[in-house]
Amino acid sequence: MSVNRGIHHLGLATHDMEATLDFYENVLGFETKVCDLLEPEGGGKIRHAFLDAGDGELIAFMECNDVPGISPDFDAGINKGLGIRGGVMHFAFKADDEADLETRRDDLRDKGVTCTELVDHGWCTSIYFRDPNDLQLEFCCLTAGYEQALLADREAASWKSLTRAG
Repeated sequence: MSVNRGIHHLGLATHDMEATLDFYENVLGFETKVCDLLEPEGGGKIRHAFLDAGDGELIAFMECNDVPGISPDFDAGINKGLGIRGGVMHFAFKADDEADLETRRDDLRDKGVTCTELVDHGWCTSIYFRDPNDLQLEFCCLTAGYEQALLADREAASWKSLTRAG
């Protein structure tokens, strides 16, 4: 079996490439690495941009223009289109520690982005905010090691009682 090497890229959608690139470059500080123009066989054009999220991992956005079969007003934020409340579908970026999270929170707020206070999950701490596509984003840092105790719920009757019959 091959060794997992991390994420090459996550592919997401946008309706406004300029607003998306502005947010990720100028608010989050990501560097754009690739921009290409795709011309699907069925027609239309797709602007495609890849941004470096750190450690060589990329986040890509596609903006579909007049592509048959793709509605011009689909939910690029994912959750509403699926009928899911909140940020069940979300993307988390690494932060160094809680001090880094506080700095990122303050920087986001200084740039006009609504951002939560630090949220302590027991083993990690996070801040949450949204991008121009209404995607739920997160910066997260580990505050404890991956101890066996963090798997305890998996063995609990309450966890097992939620198993879906296959």
